[in-house]
Amino acid sequence: MTIKQLEVNILEQSYRLACPPEHEADLLSAVSRVDAEMSKVRAQSSVRGTDRIAVMAALSLASELLALEKSIAAGQAFPAEEIQSRMQRMNERLSAVIDQYQN
Repeated sequence: MTIKQLEVNILEQSYRLACPPEHEADLLSAVSRVDAEMSKVRAQSSVRGTDRIAVMAALSLASELLALEKSIAAGQAFPAEEIQSRMQRMNERLSAVIDQYQN
């Protein structure tokens, strides 16, 4: 497996990260999201110190994740795989019904 080295910046600090090339886009999206959240915490609060800003940003992102997980569990949102699976089952049922009436 090939590993790619990436140089990224989060809150104006440079980090060297490693990941497989096929995950590079996802990692860069995650870096962008973390950087944006940390920048927001720094701008909107009196929290100072990169470590404290990182903790506050992590708590904010974890809170968003938990809210999304709750909405999925409550049936208010579905992951893409679940939607695709349900659509496939519905198409199979429709095909079976159509076949039944065409014969």
